[in-house]
Amino acid sequence: MITVSDLGLSFNGQNLFSHVNLLFQPGNCYGVIGANGAGKSTFLKILSGELEPTKGEVVIDAQSRMSVLKQDHFAYEEFTVFETILQGNPRLYEVLKEKDALYAKEDFSEEDGNRAAELEAEFAELNGWEAETEAGKLLQGLGLDNMILYNLMSTLTQSEKVKVLLARALFGQPDIILLDEPTNGLDIHSITWLEGFLMDYEGIIIVVSHDRYFLNNVCTHIVDIDYTKIKMYVGNYDFWYESSQLIQRMMRDQNRKAEEKIKELQAFIQRFSANKSKSRQATSRKKLLDKISVEEMPASSRRYPYVGFTMDREPGKEILTVEGLTKTVDGVKVLDNVSFRVNKGDKIAFVADNEFAVPTLFKILMEEMEPDAGNFKWGVSTSQSYFPQDNSEYFNGHEESIIKWLEQYSKDTTETYLRGFLGKMLFSGEDVYKPVNVLSGGEKVRCMLSRMMMFGSNVLLLDQPTNHLDLESITAVNNGLIEFKGIVLFATHDHEFAQTVANRIIEIQPEGGVFDRMTTFDEYLEMRGKA
Repeated sequence: MITVSDLGLSFNGQNLFSHVNLLFQPGNCYGVIGANGAGKSTFLKILSGELEPTKGEVVIDAQSRMSVLKQDHFAYEEFTVFETILQGNPRLYEVLKEKDALYAKEDFSEEDGNRAAELEAEFAELNGWEAETEAGKLLQGLGLDNMILYNLMSTLTQSEKVKVLLARALFGQPDIILLDEPTNGLDIHSITWLEGFLMDYEGIIIVVSHDRYFLNNVCTHIVDIDYTKIKMYVGNYDFWYESSQLIQRMMRDQNRKAEEKIKELQAFIQRFSANKSKSRQATSRKKLLDKISVEEMPASSRRYPYVGFTMDREPGKEILTVEGLTKTVDGVKVLDNVSFRVNKGDKIAFVADNEFAVPTLFKILMEEMEPDAGNFKWGVSTSQSYFPQDNSEYFNGHEESIIKWLEQYSKDTTETYLRGFLGKMLFSGEDVYKPVNVLSGGEKVRCMLSRMMMFGSNVLLLDQPTNHLDLESITAVNNGLIEFKGIVLFATHDHEFAQTVANRIIEIQPEGGVFDRMTTFDEYLEMRGKA
């Protein structure tokens, strides 16, 4: 159990949050949400003891062991994969190292023998003899070969290191697990496995994530950082989001009778209580939801950017034809005989095992890269807007303000119009004069989306548009693409985004060609055995 009492944290006299009182209990998964800069990762650092609060305290049961997902992918370069994972249980690792050091001594004494016996007993009590098997299973669950257990971390790729550090956090059945963005860099198979692992976990899980599908699947509670407060609500992310939107509508509309609103809220709660869930905690969650009162529902101060794409003209029947595109990058064939035809009304999610396949395809389609073989043809009535995965060339070396940067893409260059437009994208007041080369990752994405909206194109190509965005902005982009009447070609790691936007899936296959179906993302995963 974790008890948070009257917690507060201030930076330079400004409260990040204050008067926080929370109780985290075993058997529950708590999703921590909040706008960028609200203090989600900072809150986790306080819980882990890495950061001291300005006020209040965090009390953790003395016998509880906490495990934290490490973000430094280069911190364990001199260790083997097995040693790195084993360090997830520090005491077990210490016992093993001391035991090995004793047995390596040439002058092994009787005193050493007694100490070795004590260590052997503790090693067995800590399930040390099963450690290698458990580490191997964690690696396999995350899609890695357990044959790498004794490879040095320095020999692994970036994506492999991400998975090993996640295995380290899950190792040894800790009582408390703190995870900051655990799905970053994971493929579909690994995320699905992680969801199952956390659903069956009996300790306390506290997770920060921008992945709504993940939060919906694993969370029993939402911990919302807002109004410089931190409040806990029962239910998953969708429940929190819909209830917060309902509360906002209630606050905006004071004329209706309170009784009618209460009935609406109660019906809403009952509807969510009846929802089925994959989680083993579904029964206890339903009991908690049944007890919620109207007063316990969330209200939010969050602002959502406006993301809406309009077409200057309707596209004709001919959209895009791709025939036999092939491309090798750095000696690896990332596209091999890729052919497909895009039709009117298509919203296509592109997926591929090779992380360079879709970016390469999109660059070829936007004539930023030449294919080795094959060709493509856009319909004469089409116009394209492109959101690249790497947007650095649009900002690096540019010193103009946001408003000046956007002006070059706008038909209406008056300051009144540009200010109004940027205000909808959450750039207000003096923000519009910030130089674009100092913007955060999320601010740059909002600038790139603003640029796309200026063009009035009828075909949108978006490569990982949710990277760097908070949940509010992801929701806005998601809704904007659902409502868009034109054609969308996109790639994303966000399950919910793909499921709600795409009506067709094209998988670029490593052995050549494509797997192409008119279907939803969930149906594709089931069809391909990836669910």
